Amino acid sequence: MFKLKENHTNTKTELLAGITTFFTMVYIVVVNPVILADAGVPFAQVFTATIISAVVATLWMALFANYPIAIAPGMGLNAYFAYSVVGSHPGITYHTAFAAVFIAGVIFVILSLTPLREKLIDAIPDNLKHGITAGIGLFIAFIGLRLTKIITAHPTNLVGLGDLHSASALLAIVGLAITLVLMALRVNGAIFFGMVLTGLIAFFTGQLEFTHGFMAMPTLPEGLIIANPVTALTDVIQHSLYAVVFSFILVTIFDTTGTLIGVANQAGLMKGGKLPRAREALLADSIGTAVGAMFGTSPTTAYIESTSGVAVGGRTGLTSLTVAILFILSAFFGPLVSTVSGISAITAPALIIVGSLMMGSIAKIRWNELDEAFPAFLTVLSMPLTSSIATGIALGFISYPLLKLVKGKWREIHPLLYVFAILFFIQLAFLQH
Repeated sequence: MFKLKENHTNTKTELLAGITTFFTMVYIVVVNPVILADAGVPFAQVFTATIISAVVATLWMALFANYPIAIAPGMGLNAYFAYSVVGSHPGITYHTAFAAVFIAGVIFVILSLTPLREKLIDAIPDNLKHGITAGIGLFIAFIGLRLTKIITAHPTNLVGLGDLHSASALLAIVGLAITLVLMALRVNGAIFFGMVLTGLIAFFTGQLEFTHGFMAMPTLPEGLIIANPVTALTDVIQHSLYAVVFSFILVTIFDTTGTLIGVANQAGLMKGGKLPRAREALLADSIGTAVGAMFGTSPTTAYIESTSGVAVGGRTGLTSLTVAILFILSAFFGPLVSTVSGISAITAPALIIVGSLMMGSIAKIRWNELDEAFPAFLTVLSMPLTSSIATGIALGFISYPLLKLVKGKWREIHPLLYVFAILFFIQLAFLQH
């Protein structure tokens, strides 16, 4: 099934690669519930939903695309859900927001079945793609600093340095230092093991207590959050969440496609510059997004941490099948994860480091060209300052074609980008945001 000989690999190598990938990305089962809890979603619901969506999407990648790429709810997309969609809209509950995620997932599936997804990717300028990634990274890092009170509210400048002598700030700083050392030493699963060591420090200093045990059967307190597609569509229309749906689709398209190409390149899976079985691979995250929304989690995306498994030798879907099985096993450790996630200093270093890794995209922006650089800069700057990923995307998409028009380079712009700019302008100028 996995064509191991054809891909110059073996079962032992693939299993080891799967274990490596799992440990580099398992932090998401802790961090995702922490972030979505700020939107009011019950921890147990998100924990189980996170695992269900990761298993469904990663199994699809393993069995239908045969690639060593794991999928789970994406960092950045969960922050957008919690702080921009639910947090910034008083009339929108997380149930309504999950309706938008579900509709985005369904549209995403349709796009993945057609050539339109590739055309959408081609229409967006590279500098805006890099700006979106970097802006999300900066926003995520800011959330990590805020959760531990390393950064706090300031009466004059809005934000300021918090009390670095507080137990939470000290633990976060120590945890960040430990994780960075592990990463510098190229330890596979550095983020996960950094959380483990930080948790041990918290336990021995009395900040962490295991009062509810370590293992239990996984539960879904609210069952299916999205059970009726018609109701979900009605909620989106009633609350005019068109820009939200569009933003989910847009960010996920760039994130997943970029990761797929990057991991496939590293594994030597590209053929003549093209990705074989691309449609099957692109369907994985869209199906995971739709299924995840039904149970209660934000959109899924391919994980760049899959490169750690590829580095060990993973070349086929057996690697991702191993990841999916390990995610299933992790579902039985809900009480342990719940206790750990209650200490923000344990999870904050993961947010800060993932944010820094995403900020790497900023180096690819052509800063010496104003019409390319400023829209990207506006995107990066506005995401953390407005607490809205969608606003950052909108400002970038509006300013880019405007500057190109002024410079007389309007022919360089894909027609779809003009459509996006008009839609975003209408959304910012006339709709609630």
